[in-house]
Amino acid sequence: MNYTTLRVEREGPVTQVILNRPDKRNAMNREFWLEFPKAIRAIDEEGSTRVIVISGEGKMFSAGMDLTVFMSPNQKMISGDQGRKSENLRRTVLQLQECFNVLEEVRMPVLAAVHGGCIGGAINLVSACDCRYATEDAYFSIKETELGMTADLGVLQRLGKLMPEGLVRELAYTARKLPADEALRTGLVNAVFADQDSLMAHVMDIARQISSNSPLAVMGSKEVINFSRDHSVSDSLRYMAAWQSGMFQPGEMMVGFQAKMQKSEPEYQDLWPVEEPFS
Repeated sequence: MNYTTLRVEREGPVTQVILNRPDKRNAMNREFWLEFPKAIRAIDEEGSTRVIVISGEGKMFSAGMDLTVFMSPNQKMISGDQGRKSENLRRTVLQLQECFNVLEEVRMPVLAAVHGGCIGGAINLVSACDCRYATEDAYFSIKETELGMTADLGVLQRLGKLMPEGLVRELAYTARKLPADEALRTGLVNAVFADQDSLMAHVMDIARQISSNSPLAVMGSKEVINFSRDHSVSDSLRYMAAWQSGMFQPGEMMVGFQAKMQKSEPEYQDLWPVEEPFS
């Protein structure tokens, strides 16, 4: 598909989704909110991609929500019956949250490669990814507070699972910039690199390492880690037992064992495409 705000590039089992409005600092306009979830779901549904890498074109990862979205709101948000207006706004927020929830829902890991600013909506996006990597000049900011609103697309719910809650509160209350070195020290990012070239080289290498493993096992790991984050240890262990009883595949293990014995790369089947029921 062709997109106006994104560029999608395939390299073997790895697909890059590149935020592609560099002249606007990759600000998230109305088209972005329609295109981004469609692009991510299309990759998942096709089935042969094993890792998604998200990055930004130009001088920064993303400046977050395009101000034109705030300057030209839907008339239903600002006029009419208060009850219906409030119901419409609630539904709109839930729809926008789904644009980033999809990153957790897809079957393959999603890696974020951040350079320059990762502001507002953009930190909501990367907090929903599986792993984050950054350049030395990268910084993260929950900018919404400075604009007079509470961040509502997932960062306040997810960031506390990734780094100390006290720091998340400080970032949300102050809207200050979190530089890359502090993001590394406090657990938001996995690694920091001198420049974008070395960042992308490392992230693509991680993606290739992931893609060489069984996509079924990787998918299971993502599913179980996400479940465990949101449930007790006891519930998560029971879920793991139920998952394994249905998903454990000795044949998948034999592919790996044979490859090790032959000192070759294992060749696992791709996940099946997502299709409509009864199609």
